[in-house]
Amino acid sequence: MPARTLLSCTLAASLCLAFHARAGTYEVNLYSYRQPFLIRPLLDAFTQETGIGVNVVFARQGMVEKIQAAGANNPADAVLTVDIGRLDALQQAELLEPLESETLHRHVPAHLRHPQGLWFGLTTRARVVWAHRQRVAPDEVRRLSDLTDPRFRGRICMRSGKNAYNLGLIAALIAHDGERAAAEWLRGVKANLARKPQGNDRAQATAIHAGVCDLALANHYYLGKMATNQEKPEQQEWAESLRVVFLDQDGRGQHLNISGAAAIRTGQNKAGAVRLLEFLAGEEAQRLYADENFEYPVREGVPPHPMLASWGAFKADELSLEEIARQRAAASRLVDEVGFDQGP
Repeated sequence: MPARTLLSCTLAASLCLAFHARAGTYEVNLYSYRQPFLIRPLLDAFTQETGIGVNVVFARQGMVEKIQAAGANNPADAVLTVDIGRLDALQQAELLEPLESETLHRHVPAHLRHPQGLWFGLTTRARVVWAHRQRVAPDEVRRLSDLTDPRFRGRICMRSGKNAYNLGLIAALIAHDGERAAAEWLRGVKANLARKPQGNDRAQATAIHAGVCDLALANHYYLGKMATNQEKPEQQEWAESLRVVFLDQDGRGQHLNISGAAAIRTGQNKAGAVRLLEFLAGEEAQRLYADENFEYPVREGVPPHPMLASWGAFKADELSLEEIARQRAAASRLVDEVGFDQGP
């Protein structure tokens, strides 16, 4: 048997065992990019309300390949993930099932879901600026374009331009202003970097606190996680030194990405998948998202975590996430063309 075929069979068999060790006729099988401890309270609440159990396989990488390898024997009914790029990869591989749900279309804004119901956003993640409270004046940064200003030379930290969250941001720039403008923005930010792009978002907070830089682009919820981290109190110190800046409030609004979910085309329990997604867009689950993970609910009327509320309301960019997904390949190419990850 060819090695590729053997690998496919092995993956399919292992996934079936992982799911069906506990599976029954009234259960939903879920692939999750999100770690189980983050989503278990949501899934337990769903089971308590509906009586439908949820079996979870955590897969940080290779989800598309796993589903393709399983083929018609794929045991997963739904997928829960982060970043529009991952949802789009599943869509482009033709692995998703369109859902017709009045509940989902009513409570998930149009720009945060696929037009044909292939995927739905469940929370939003703002790619904000973190600014040092003392070294950066409150109004010194207001727009994404401000990060290219020469006055910030040597003052910006950032993770790799190829990171999924940054690719989403750059893709949004391309969608709004075109590739030439996005390339110029990348060159301007590159010239202002304090160091070669590296680390994750929390690493940028560490660098600001240590005086390596004064500004960073990061997802907002990490600040909430650091500010409440009792096990690592040094992270609370990092958070205390930072101020959140929502960008482009006098223009297009703050760029957003999502966590989201979709139904798998070859899943065996489509009705259960629909009920799970509808629950995740419901008031109870949206409150749990806000309280547990410091993310912004997509459902209107559900308040954010009090810490997020203390940062103030903001105007969001309502550019379609589908359009952002279409520009991600171009964004990746531009990162390479300008040599962004080589640093200043």
